[in-house]
Amino acid sequence: MADSDPIQDDTLLRFPCAFPIKAMGRAEDGIEAILRAIIERHAPETRKDAVRARASRTGRWVSVTVVIEARSKDQLDAIYRELSEHERITCAF
Repeated sequence: MADSDPIQDDTLLRFPCAFPIKAMGRAEDGIEAILRAIIERHAPETRKDAVRARASRTGRWVSVTVVIEARSKDQLDAIYRELSEHERITCAF
């Protein structure tokens, strides 16, 4: 594999690429703001309108999706690690 090949050995993704990141949590916990803050640290060029939130039928839960331009597997790993460690994020995928 050539050094300039954007495919990394341990992923099937080609970088850079558009990549959706989703997090879920209780609606009252401000999941959208938490996800925005984490994304800004790791992918500051992400547009503000790239974030979409959807409440559950009962309104108690919310899922937030943001599409970033992923630059590397390390970047994605760092985002998911921070999301997974946050006490208000129920799950991230």
